[in-house]
Amino acid sequence: MAGPAFRAAAVRVRTPATSANLGPGFDAFGLSLGLYDDVVVRVADSGLHIDIAGEGASTLPRDESHLLVRSLRTAFDLLGGQPRGLEIVCANRIPHGRGLGSSSAAICAGIVAARAVTIGGESRLDDTALLELATEIEGHPDNVAACLLGGFTLAWTEAGAARAIRMDPADSVVPVVFVPGKPVLTETARGLLPRSVPHVDAAANAGRAALLVEALTRRPELLLPATEDRLHQEYRAPAMPQSVDLVNRLRADGVPAVISGAGPTVLALAEDSAADKVAQLAGEDWAANRLAFDTAGASVLPLVAPETAGDPSRDGSGQVYGAGGGVRESGDAPLG
Repeated sequence: MAGPAFRAAAVRVRTPATSANLGPGFDAFGLSLGLYDDVVVRVADSGLHIDIAGEGASTLPRDESHLLVRSLRTAFDLLGGQPRGLEIVCANRIPHGRGLGSSSAAICAGIVAARAVTIGGESRLDDTALLELATEIEGHPDNVAACLLGGFTLAWTEAGAARAIRMDPADSVVPVVFVPGKPVLTETARGLLPRSVPHVDAAANAGRAALLVEALTRRPELLLPATEDRLHQEYRAPAMPQSVDLVNRLRADGVPAVISGAGPTVLALAEDSAADKVAQLAGEDWAANRLAFDTAGASVLPLVAPETAGDPSRDGSGQVYGAGGGVRESGDAPLG
């Protein structure tokens, strides 16, 4: 296969925050949330230039070690070759190290952008391959599936390959996230998990995970029992005692609450009519945000003026990468 040709125009990719596990669905369930990072990528004549605003602006590398760049490079290899240079602008809003999928957002932005700037990219790297590649880079499919597909996702591996299905959360459910001031490394949280668990706990989680599919999509009145977990949250309490305590307090008040991903953010799945009240329950040590479910997943959007670039509240239209349809065109942004 001949090496790829690249588009001269820049592309803008938006990737959503995600919450994984959702209680019993450890390493399988994911939710796409209406909080976004935006990346603009342009193929250049030479070199690598990265601008970063927002989350991580003072800490993230601006070289080949950046996760976004590594994801771009990996995707370009699969697409047939590397461009001579890259110019990248990042507008980051997803908190880092808080269990809201910031790494998955960077990975998905990189591989979707690489495909978008490559002429004929979709024929070289289809949607199934995108999920498999994102999972290979991330190490597990739960967050990246939700980031790519939007909505409520169930991911698994089959014969070593990542697979996922997408569902729509019930309209009456509103996600509320409680974000603490300090991060917890995913490696730290995973390191606290035991190598094995009692059979009775595994059986309990299997039943709750099955129930959660029905509860989150059709019968939200079942969300409290459906989000019970016995596999991971309490084991992680030493790394995030305040988070586990908040989960327990919210649940005692009848609010379906879980640790978001590896934590320490807490996710509540509130009734629409009660979401604002729920957001006030945590106290001043938490940044509480009532969000929406993202239904689009990773999206290639039209470029906008600099003063609105990367602002999800100013531009919700565009070209959407989602389940079952690849990139569906809406607008004039250059795409493969």
